[in-house]
Amino acid sequence: MITELEDVLQTIIEAGFEAYVVGGYVRDYILGKQTNDVDICTNALPRDLTTIFAQENIKVSTYGSLKLLKNKFNIDITTYRKELKYVNGKLAEIEYISDLETDIKRRDFTINALYMDMQGNIIDKVGGLKDLRTKTIRVVGNIEDKFKEDPLRILRALRFKITLDFNLDDDIIEYIHNHKEELALISNTRKKEEITKMLISKNVVSGFQYLKDLQILDILGISYHNLKYLDDINGMYAQLELPEDYPLTKEEKDNIKKIKEIVSYKTVDLGILFNYGLYLSGVAGEILGIDKKEINERFKNLPIKSESELSIDGDEIQKILEIEPSKVIQEVQNGLIMLILNGKLENKKESLIEFLKENKRMWV
Repeated sequence: MITELEDVLQTIIEAGFEAYVVGGYVRDYILGKQTNDVDICTNALPRDLTTIFAQENIKVSTYGSLKLLKNKFNIDITTYRKELKYVNGKLAEIEYISDLETDIKRRDFTINALYMDMQGNIIDKVGGLKDLRTKTIRVVGNIEDKFKEDPLRILRALRFKITLDFNLDDDIIEYIHNHKEELALISNTRKKEEITKMLISKNVVSGFQYLKDLQILDILGISYHNLKYLDDINGMYAQLELPEDYPLTKEEKDNIKKIKEIVSYKTVDLGILFNYGLYLSGVAGEILGIDKKEINERFKNLPIKSESELSIDGDEIQKILEIEPSKVIQEVQNGLIMLILNGKLENKKESLIEFLKENKRMWV
């Protein structure tokens, strides 16, 4: 086990409590995958934990979960609990308990219900190790109860199928076929978390085809014509048609819109590279099937990369053309830039001044 995690477990144990690593970290550890998000469970109450880690930089979140940052690890420490009540898919009431086995039963899927002690021993009460070997997603306990409590678990099951390249067990497949409309009850914010994790998976193309075949995407209000895996989330979202109220940030919306614009031009020429920049042009180029090295080389060789590099400014243009401040100045700058980009004019002040004087009637 990683030293930082051993230290956290040891600190809790030395205070007289139990402590185990649980959930996704244990699953990924067994699968040989690396993750920096770690869940630890314990019979220590939140007030005990805040005392134990009083000298650390901690945050206490909803229902007493304690968040701790240890080097590169984001650690959530949670007291054993029983989930008593859900309202509209959200946990509304819990009870702290001291019994590990009861805590195990509240977990969603068997592969997420594996516990690991400080010595690296795995505690498996629900057949999670077998399901990891057979690559099967299976619910802990009664499937109707688990999915009715929180329909997001349906989407989580599909996400694990895609990202881990596992199979859903027959009970989950049957439930989805009969109850997939329940996905409409989930907030767009929670849907986005799961969709984003699917989109950054290298299995996304076959995974989204599976969602399309199940008509899951129809319920989510998502569609696409062609989908290519990119190592860029904006580029992935730019290949989708999303609901208008999908909770993208302003920056995400802006990037996605511009990538779609470039793709609609079906090329990445010098003007596009200049106007949109290397990042957006590169992402759009990947979607269009243009070699990234080629785009990088084109950008590197641009004779001018931004308006600020133009060797003549707006005031000088105004004086040479003998005009008042107006939008004409911006038009002149744009025209000069295009001539420079196309190799018809050097970006030297003398050359630009001479050109403006000789072609004054183009703008005045």
